[in-house]
Amino acid sequence: MSPRLRAGVVGLGVGEQHLLGYNAIDGVEVTDICDIDAEKLAEVGERNQVSGRHTDYRRVTENPDIDVVSIASHDDHHVEQAISAFRHGKHVMLEKPVALNRADAERLLRAQQDSGRLMTSNLILRRSPRFKELKQWIEAGDFGEIVAIEGDYIHQILWKLTDGWRGKMDFYCVTYGGGIHLIDLMRWLIGQEIVEVTGMGNKILTRGSDYQYDDVIMNLLRFDGGAIGRTMSNLGPQRTQLHALSVYGSKKTFVNDKPHAKLFDGDQPENEQAVETPYPGIEKFDLLPDFIDAIREGREPNVSIQDIFRVMDVCFACYDSLEARRTVAVSYLI
Repeated sequence: MSPRLRAGVVGLGVGEQHLLGYNAIDGVEVTDICDIDAEKLAEVGERNQVSGRHTDYRRVTENPDIDVVSIASHDDHHVEQAISAFRHGKHVMLEKPVALNRADAERLLRAQQDSGRLMTSNLILRRSPRFKELKQWIEAGDFGEIVAIEGDYIHQILWKLTDGWRGKMDFYCVTYGGGIHLIDLMRWLIGQEIVEVTGMGNKILTRGSDYQYDDVIMNLLRFDGGAIGRTMSNLGPQRTQLHALSVYGSKKTFVNDKPHAKLFDGDQPENEQAVETPYPGIEKFDLLPDFIDAIREGREPNVSIQDIFRVMDVCFACYDSLEARRTVAVSYLI
């Protein structure tokens, strides 16, 4: 029998998906939820029959009866809320980005290490069946040596910058909020770490709005195994949402698209085949079963503490490069 675990959720936007995910796992129950919007709190509580409802996150993070906490609040609250949870003995699933600067990332890591509790983050593209299959092909050597890789976060959600809470934050970066998914996916797929980056951006789509920062950012990436990469974060494209991904190997090339991806082993029409494996094929809560298993088994989750902070360090370097207008080496915290 697996030990029964009680969970709490802070932030009920995407956090409601965490709630559903926990409650679908045997022996896990969400007992308490929190949101600063009292109306949303009541709606989600009623819809999911959760009686513990709070507008103060401490009622969740400091609750001695709760074992694991999901934090899905506004990005600039992540660090303080997660540190509170660690100081009170909770395991933490923290939505990305886990921090907005290096100093806060260091504080967060120190709190997690001191607590002895586990932490993961919702870098969910690793769960997509299509990308899992692609990783298997790469690891089997089907692609030969990886030469280059491109990954773009393309999603028409510009209103989140101009009208939502992201645009009201003191600092926001589309690389941290969107591109982070593709950066993590690329390093996971090819098993190489990023050693230097070059960033460039513009602010055309939100010109004239109150949003202060670049709304489209591109970054060049150099990997330690020799591959080079590129990533774009574009929250205002005139097209359907896509996690654009191209992997160029010495033997094969993969290009993601909808409804099917393409796989090439040459430059002639007969060298192209469709990849029909489901994409995205994921739910927002698909990493939670592994996280709960990791807690019960006393092991690192599949999205490990090293993964979390290394992808953040790449994001920090990308922003440093954007600001400095030069290539920046990536410095890893762990």
